[in-house]
Amino acid sequence: MALTFDAFHERHHGLWLRYARTQVGLRAGAEAVVDATCSHLLHNWTHALAQESVSAYAWSVLKERIRDWLDEHGREPALAETASFDAVCRGRLLPELRDEFEVLESGMSLYSAITRLPERQHDVIVLRYVLGCTDEEVAEHLGTVRATVRSQARQAKRKLAARMNLHGGERAGER
Repeated sequence: MALTFDAFHERHHGLWLRYARTQVGLRAGAEAVVDATCSHLLHNWTHALAQESVSAYAWSVLKERIRDWLDEHGREPALAETASFDAVCRGRLLPELRDEFEVLESGMSLYSAITRLPERQHDVIVLRYVLGCTDEEVAEHLGTVRATVRSQARQAKRKLAARMNLHGGERAGER
């Protein structure tokens, strides 16, 4: 069973760390969150394996540990600040909205709007666009199917476009 956990850990650890950093804002905080997640999963691995989706269960544990860390440190999720900084550093915003966002001083409005999405849509958008995962990777990490990921992304982009008063939340050729 340890090998199974090790393989699972190896597959998910990097993305969990990147996701946790978008939420807590600090590399050390993200490492603490992921370490706590991995510790919980290792100690409860038999229970995790009994779940319908080990990945979905592990994702929920990660999210709980993020909430715990934020509560313990009296902080709010840091997505808007972290993702905006990273986007400026990499020049990456939602590709289909890039032209509209050139008039904004920063991506803060976009990332702030993302934080107000329903939880599943938020996770899909962050994984897909902020962290650059494919639909297959998002589906795997969230314990769902690609069609659900695409549907959640479409719904989220419509909401984001509406909240930001943008037209064309659905454009030809969108991912």
